[in-house]
Parts: sequence; structure tokens; C-alpha cells
Amino acid sequence: MAVKFGSFDGVCSTAALVVCPLLGASGQGIEPNCYSRNVQIGSTLIFQPSTCFVHIVAILMTGIMIYHIRSKYTAVGRKEIVMFFWLYMVIELLAMFLDSGIIPTANVSYPWFAAVYTGLVAAAYCCLLINGFVGFQFAEDGTPLSLWFLRLSCLFVFGVSFLIAIATFNSFIGFSPTKTTALFIVYLIWPLCCVTTYTLSQLVLVFRTLDDRWPLGDIIFGIAFYTIAQVLLFAFSVTICNAIKHYLDGLFFFTLCVLLSVMMVYKYWDSITREDLEFSVGSKAAVWEVKDPLLTGVSAADFEEDTTSNYHTGGTAASLVGGVSGAQYYYGGGGKGGAGGHSQGGYGSAQRGYPPTSDRY
Repeated sequence: MAVKFGSFDGVCSTAALVVCPLLGASGQGIEPNCYSRNVQIGSTLIFQPSTCFVHIVAILMTGIMIYHIRSKYTAVGRKEIVMFFWLYMVIELLAMFLDSGIIPTANVSYPWFAAVYTGLVAAAYCCLLINGFVGFQFAEDGTPLSLWFLRLSCLFVFGVSFLIAIATFNSFIGFSPTKTTALFIVYLIWPLCCVTTYTLSQLVLVFRTLDDRWPLGDIIFGIAFYTIAQVLLFAFSVTICNAIKHYLDGLFFFTLCVLLSVMMVYKYWDSITREDLEFSVGSKAAVWEVKDPLLTGVSAADFEEDTTSNYHTGGTAASLVGGVSGAQYYYGGGGKGGAGGHSQGGYGSAQRGYPPTSDRY
């Protein structure tokens, strides 16, 4: 593949990118030399079915990663990194409709969806870039300053990329499908710059800040998957497609390897962040280990409730209503009956159950 800076001719002849049907001098887009087979479901023709399956898996896996990130309530950079995964999920959802042809390339809405896709991709890489500096605490993570700087930066990059893309597709403001230098920079050069800067910043963070070196493994695997994705798509897509008789092409392996690299981003972030259990309010109950030997081996059988009265040794416990028994109504026994409606001599009984007299002592 002969890649010329600013031109998509060599790139699109090898890789079936989202923007390729909208570029080129012919007005019909640039068709790749080899692409995977399509399938027909009902009256709908589905392109890249295997790649669509990877998109669905990516959406599900990203949802799981977002759930785990949100459960780490006190982790550093939690709100910042979760925005990157939300953007990636939306990108995968949109790519599934664009790659599969559910949104036809001949439809008038396709250029707008492709421009939104281009803007989201650029914004996601911007979000990753800024997340690379969150660990240095230039602004305290989770604060309005940090969050709004991230949001406004991503919004700005999205807006610029969207305008460049839609202007290139629709030929206005000096852009055209044959003048693609700006789109080339936004679509291909900008992601490489962001990934390189993020990687270097995390290497500095690990070597200068962390005592643990295990996160380096996550960085290495992430870079390896991302590099393999680019090589398979832009260098060996046609070779793969011809070798397996059009069942798969480089786009399938590109999408899969990008998913694995995004998972490594999550794994790396999870390995360098620790949650403060004192302030954790997660859904899983905390397990506390008892270290004090005086508190171990104690059961409810070691304690016996005192059921006797302070004034009576043994026997029935005193009632709050009526002395030894609530039915005695401050008398020695019996219940209602006799003169005055009370047994045992009514109120004139010689001995009371409660309060005790001095004769009882």
C-alpha cells in the first residue's frame, strides 16, 4: 500500500473505512480491493457481519467496564476516565450501523452520520490524551475545573472534526472529497499523536510516582494490540481477505484489537488506582477481619441475660406495670375478685409486691 500524506486513495484501497464511500474524484467513493462477504437478512443486506458482531461484543464489554469504574467511588480520575469509555461505546454503536450498511452510503443522511462518527473518534482520543495527565494532579480530579476542562476540550475537538468532515463530504468552505488533507490529519494523524502522548505520560507516571512496576505490562499489551490493529488494517487487510476467501478482512481484526487495547486502558487504570475503603459505599458489603484476639471466639452463648428483679432473687421477673407480675396489680396475687373488685384484701393488703417495704429487708 502506497500511503501519501493528505490522500485517502491508498488507504481506502486497502481498508474499508467509514469515510471512504464519500471520498475520491469519481463521486462514488473509493472501493477497497478486497472486503468481507455480506449476508442478507430479510430484505436488508448486511455488510461486514463479523465486524458487526465484534461491535456488539465491544458495547457489552464497555458497559461492564463502565459499571466497574463507577463502583470504585473514591478512585482517582474515576469521572474523567469513565467519559472515555462512554465515548467509545457510542462510537462502537454508530460504527455498527455505518459498517453494516444499515445506514446506506447512498442515503443523504450518511455523510452527517459519518461526520458525527469522525468527530466522536477525535473527541475520544482527546479524552484519552487529557486522562493521561489526570494522574499528575495539575487540577484535582473530580472537581468542576477538571471535569469541565475535559468536557469543553472534547466538545471543541468534536466540533472542529465534525466541521472538517462534513465540509469535505459536501464540498464547501474550500473543502472537497479530493482535498482531504485536513480530514487526513483529523482521522489518521491526530489519533496516533494522542496515543503516543498518553503512553509517554503514563510511563513517566509509573517510573516517577508508583512503586509498583506491574502496570507497565498493561501499557505494553495495550500498545501491542493497538499497533497490531493498525498493521493488520492498513498493511495486510487485502492479504487476509484473499487468504480466507472474503469471509473476513482487516477491519474485523482491527476492531477486535482496538477493543483489546481499550480493555488494557481499563486494566491499567484499575491497577494504578486504589479505593479508600473508609469512604467506599459500593454495592458489595465490606469484609472486615478481626485482629484483636479478645474479640475472637466470642458467641452469644457466652452471655446470659439477667431476668431477675433487683429486689427478688430468683423467680419471675418484675413487671413494669405490676410488681412481680402484671396481673397482681401491686398485690400479692390473685387477679380481680372479692370486695372492691380486688382479691387479697384490695388496697388494704398487709404485704405489697412493689414497691417493697422496709420489712422486706
